[in-house]
Amino acid sequence: MDATHVFTIGQQALYILLMLAAPLLLTVLGIGLVVSIIQAATQIHEATLSFVPKLVGAVIVLGIAGPWMMTTLVEFIQRTITGIPGMVQ
Repeated sequence: MDATHVFTIGQQALYILLMLAAPLLLTVLGIGLVVSIIQAATQIHEATLSFVPKLVGAVIVLGIAGPWMMTTLVEFIQRTITGIPGMVQ
């Protein structure tokens, strides 16, 4: 196993991490932006007002995209583990 194998696996892992985290992060970011605009317009600054919609949005995204996220992660782990014998030579 040389450095190129290590860098390739690391690059793939970071790409998978970005792919799996993006839907959740973008949803929470979007909800936070909308709630912040509403809070600025109405001048209601309640901490729970921004937390609860983000939590609900995150749960909905995990419910919808969760199976895809799990499948993608399991496939990556299986590919990595089954590729270990070929890398050790």
